Amino acid sequence: MPKRSAGLILFRRTGAGVEVFLVHPGGPFWARKDAGSWSIPKGEYTGGAGGEDALAAAKREFQEETGFTANGNFIALGELKQPGGKIVSAWAVEGDCDPAQLRSNTFQMEWPPRSGRQMEVPEVDRGGWFSIESARTKLLKGQLGFLDRLVARIG
Repeated sequence: MPKRSAGLILFRRTGAGVEVFLVHPGGPFWARKDAGSWSIPKGEYTGGAGGEDALAAAKREFQEETGFTANGNFIALGELKQPGGKIVSAWAVEGDCDPAQLRSNTFQMEWPPRSGRQMEVPEVDRGGWFSIESARTKLLKGQLGFLDRLVARIG
């Protein structure tokens, strides 16, 4: 059974068009990566009988990774299978936030690999607002379909 993740795309309308809020993964592996490395705020959950509801997981992960609470009319964007086999479900919601106020949870990781040394890093080291066109260059390839679905749903 493939792993499952759920996430939210926060979007806002500006005079220049629609912008989406994306996050950059924390830790030394991602530190110098930019194009094709940003993500929607998302995380794994256990679905199925007795498991967590996907939308509830998406809201929880958004709050854990950004420190912001998402409220409003959630628009289902469906699922996408990632290159590694994970299934990601996403919703869009209109809202706003200040990236300078982002506060992410942290996790322990071994770095350098196989060194035995543990370090605590933020799950997300920064967030930002991007036009749809700019988001296409920033977002992980496996999540690009969510942008198309968002544009189709909100016009």
